[in-house]
Amino acid sequence: MNKRILVPLVLLASAALLPTACGGGSSDKDKIAEAIETVATTSDPSNCTELETLRFAEQNTTEKGQAAVKACEAEAEAGEEEAEGANVSNVSVNGDKATAEAAFEGGSLGSQALEIALVNEDGQWKVDQIEGFANFDGKALGEAFEKQFEEEETELTPAQSRCIGGKIAGLSQAEAEEVFFGGSAEPIIELAQSCGTS
Repeated sequence: MNKRILVPLVLLASAALLPTACGGGSSDKDKIAEAIETVATTSDPSNCTELETLRFAEQNTTEKGQAAVKACEAEAEAGEEEAEGANVSNVSVNGDKATAEAAFEGGSLGSQALEIALVNEDGQWKVDQIEGFANFDGKALGEAFEKQFEEEETELTPAQSRCIGGKIAGLSQAEAEEVFFGGSAEPIIELAQSCGTS
């Protein structure tokens, strides 16, 4: 089984750089919103370095260092899942660091909102880390994953898909944040294996 099959952050780990991302006249808040929206809704390997930091790549892969960047690029090339849209709000800028909330439309993160940290590197805002859920609905998250598994060609049986969806739905917010944003594949693998995956 693909170790990342349950990681929803492929929505943010594969994206393309829009030509207007560094356009003149936009405020920092506009550039931050644009960077997040681009990362969430488009797919291009260049974003693994142009709109995302190494820290973000490491958080969302099972790799470290340049291996994490290569894994991110490979997922982008494979056309991993993207959100249909991202509504960015509550942007707060403090020098070269910023935070924002992003609510997603479609994909496995539909109906969820994330707290996202960003950094400004050489004038370009980059997604640096997912800090947690700003809005968490475990039931909806579990249902979204189950639906995604059914629609995509995965190694999971229908019973395994239902089992994993149910276990995700039963997670508390703190547990879900550890599983999805903790930077380790082990909790995800354990969750999947508890439903009979290999």
